[in-house]
Amino acid sequence: MKQVGSEAVLATRPQWNGSSSIVRQRIQRIGLGALVPAFALATWQLLGDQGFISSLLFPTPSRIVQAGVRLVETGELWGHMKISIVRALIGFALGGALGLAFGALVGLFRQTERALDPTVQMLRMVPHLAIAPLFILWFGIGETAKILLIAKGAFFPLYINTFLGIRGVDNKLFDVAKVLGFSRWKQATRLTIPAALPNILLGVRISLGVSWLGLVVAELMGATSGIGYMMSDARQFSKTPVVFVGIFVFALFGIVADSAVRYLERRWLRWKDSYKG
Repeated sequence: MKQVGSEAVLATRPQWNGSSSIVRQRIQRIGLGALVPAFALATWQLLGDQGFISSLLFPTPSRIVQAGVRLVETGELWGHMKISIVRALIGFALGGALGLAFGALVGLFRQTERALDPTVQMLRMVPHLAIAPLFILWFGIGETAKILLIAKGAFFPLYINTFLGIRGVDNKLFDVAKVLGFSRWKQATRLTIPAALPNILLGVRISLGVSWLGLVVAELMGATSGIGYMMSDARQFSKTPVVFVGIFVFALFGIVADSAVRYLERRWLRWKDSYKG
């Protein structure tokens, strides 16, 4: 009985060593990622305490943290965050879904590319700041203009990367699909889209970043709520720490969104043998 027990312990020991190794690697990765920001914040705090930088233009990290704590305690930060997150998600969902659909159509069908791609590329060159006043003129300062502005930014990265991903699929795979008797629909769902998935996920990451950019533009130009409005209002009253709180909030949500997509990449692209660095 003792022998069986000892064998069980020995059998489970490699699994424990493997899991501890994974945890150790994750801690090292997080530590390396936090090294540069921690050094920058410490230097910033030191220079601010010694008076080498203006406290009005560059408040120290400790003052920014104090401002953030006050905003959390009053509930103001959470109220603005909730509104901004909803706007960004709706705009990204609308623009990303359309970008994915149009990119797939243009990538799969040559005639669709000839009909749609020139117009899409022309619209892609129109900057956010140029079209934002027009959206406000058409739709007012309500939610519609803001969501459409975010959707416009989210559309093009997914459209382009989906198109490039589909056109980058190895042509030999289609020869194999023909031999296996795949229908057009089966080719698209079983071959083309999975092979283009790395590019599509890259487009999702870029679209999320541009969505946050569109959100900032929309809320700074015409809004009565949201993180961008909070920053604009704080700027008017020279509340620089609050402006930095808004910047850090945008950065935090950007990192969280990008990390979520990278997690999906690791799960969905396990089959892909790529260079890890």
